[in-house]
Amino acid sequence: QVQLVESGGGLVQAGGSLRLSCAASGSIFSFNIMAWYRQAPGKQRELVAAIRSGGTTNYLDSVKGRFTISRDNAKNTVYLQMNSLKPEDTAVYLCNVASGRFLPWGQGTQVTVSS
Repeated sequence: QVQLVESGGGLVQAGGSLRLSCAASGSIFSFNIMAWYRQAPGKQRELVAAIRSGGTTNYLDSVKGRFTISRDNAKNTVYLQMNSLKPEDTAVYLCNVASGRFLPWGQGTQVTVSS
């Protein structure tokens, strides 16, 4: 089964940028929709951004214009470019599919935005 490993998080000041990566142990070509999710302490997990195999993207309203999701099927990797970060973006970020049965969840990568 495909395993997912997220990386690229860290501590950044408000207004800063980070680029997250999600490396899959196998092919992601067959997964129609890949997505980034986030979970903040005491809150439910929410879908932040999704990308279809054809390249169509969707974003949570609060990140539109600031985040960009992309995928490289040849490298089995999904990316999330995050700009103009805000303290409310602080969370653990995870990737997974957004259709069908979830793959095993990775550990995620912590993003902390200081004000």
